[in-house]
Amino acid sequence: MLGKELRELRERKKRLAEEGASTTDDVDSYTAEAVSAKLGFSRSKLSRVEGGEIPLPKLADLEALLDEYGVREPSDRDVLLQMQRDSLKSEPLTTFRNVLPSGMPRYLGLERESVRIRGYENNVVHGLLQDAAYARALMGSAKIVEERTTDAVERSVQARTERKRLLEGGREVHIILTESALRTLVGSPEVMRGQYAEIIRLCQQDNVEVQIIPEAMSTYRSGFSFTVLDFDELDSVVQSDGYRSITMWSKPSDVGQYQRQFDAMAKAAPGPSQTASFLTELEEKLWT
Repeated sequence: MLGKELRELRERKKRLAEEGASTTDDVDSYTAEAVSAKLGFSRSKLSRVEGGEIPLPKLADLEALLDEYGVREPSDRDVLLQMQRDSLKSEPLTTFRNVLPSGMPRYLGLERESVRIRGYENNVVHGLLQDAAYARALMGSAKIVEERTTDAVERSVQARTERKRLLEGGREVHIILTESALRTLVGSPEVMRGQYAEIIRLCQQDNVEVQIIPEAMSTYRSGFSFTVLDFDELDSVVQSDGYRSITMWSKPSDVGQYQRQFDAMAKAAPGPSQTASFLTELEEKLWT
C-alpha cells in the first residue's frame, strides 16, 4: 500500500508537469529512475518499492520522497509515516482515515491493482454491484448520522460509479450476497428493482459472477463482510469492515482463513446461472 501510494504521488507530480501547472518541474524529472537518481537511491530501488517488492525501512528515505513530491500537510505526512511503520509489522492494519494524500482511499488503491476480486456481503449490495440510485439512497440514509452534506453524498456516489469501471476489463470478479441483503429496502421499491436489474446486467459479463445464498438454505455464512484481493506478483490481501474502520489482512494464515470461508459459501450457494431467475422471483414477491 505504501508503494502504491508513493507511485500515485509521483505520477501526480508528473501529470502536473505535463499540464504545465508547474513552471519549474520537468516531466522527465518525475520518472522513477530520475527521482531515484536525485535522491541517491539505486536505479531500481524506487520502482521495487512502488511495486510492493521491497519495504522502505529508512524513515529518512520516506521523508525525502515526501519533500520531493510536495507533501507538506502534517496530517498527510503522518498518515504515510504511520503506513511506513505498519509496513514493517506483521500484524493486520486498521485505519481510521479513509483518504490518503493522493486522494485515493487506501482500499480502493489496492482494489484498482488487483487481478481478481472475491467479495462477500451480508448487509447491503456489494459496492462494485451498486447502481447510482441505490448508492445515493444508501448514502443518503446515513447522511444525518454521519454528518454528510448533500454535496459529499453526490461525490461519493460519483466515486462509486467510477469504481465500477473495474468491471469493464478482464479482472475476474466473484461476489456472494445473502438474500437478506437483497431483501433490505434501500430507498424505494423502484430503487430496488433498478438494483436487481443492474446485478442481472453485470452477470451477463464474462468476467463477473454473482451468487446468492437463500435465507431458507441451511449452510455456512460468514458473520462479517469481506473482500479478498489477488495480485499478479504480490500476495493476496483481505479487507474486512468494522465500525468506522477498515482492517487489511495480509498474513497468509489470516488470508487463508477468509479464502476458505469464501470457497465454502461459493460451493454451497446456487450457481451464478441461477442468480437472474432468483432476483426476478424475489422482485415479483417483494417490489411489484
